[in-house]
Amino acid sequence: MVLWILIGVILGGGLIWYAVFAASKPSPEAVQPAADAQLVREDSHRVTALATEKAQLVEFLDFECESCRAAVPLVEELKKEYGDRVTFVNRYFPLPGHRNSGTAALAVEAAAQQGKYEQMYTKMFDTQPQWGEKQDSQAALFRTFAQELGLALDKYDAAVADEATKDRIRKDVADGTALGVTGTPTFFLNGEKLTLNTEEQFRQLLDDATK
Repeated sequence: MVLWILIGVILGGGLIWYAVFAASKPSPEAVQPAADAQLVREDSHRVTALATEKAQLVEFLDFECESCRAAVPLVEELKKEYGDRVTFVNRYFPLPGHRNSGTAALAVEAAAQQGKYEQMYTKMFDTQPQWGEKQDSQAALFRTFAQELGLALDKYDAAVADEATKDRIRKDVADGTALGVTGTPTFFLNGEKLTLNTEEQFRQLLDDATK
């Protein structure tokens, strides 16, 4: 309860669930949907590893999205509670209206190539108030994050510049667009796109899926 009171203070009054789950909308020039869209691909980031999977929760997210940042504490709680039964999967969905969301996704994917996906993911959301909503590129700041995480900067720079890294993110966006993602965060539970209203409802859906 304290968690949601704190989020309410941050986001403004009683609009907690609106702020957390009301989609931040993409601009009309969104990436064209993929003809062979997949909810989860072989290279998708699975942040829980299970011996036996009972359910799969996929989140399409944008590191510059305030609603995504507000959802992080709850998602972390759910990972602790259901991580032995549910595979949590993260997919990129940088929105065109956010100047540095694509740059942030590139930085996170470059870190992932050195085994530091979750560390850079956490860093991006922890520091979002520092760099979010800025109109100038934050690439240099993100590079300092890579340095703080102990990444090899030559490899990081190469990954950020590599067209294959950009294509990896574009593929996530294309899949999401084809699957009906219109904003962030968007969650899919066992392939079904969720419409969420309360924390209790979210937990009940996970309970039902893991029985």
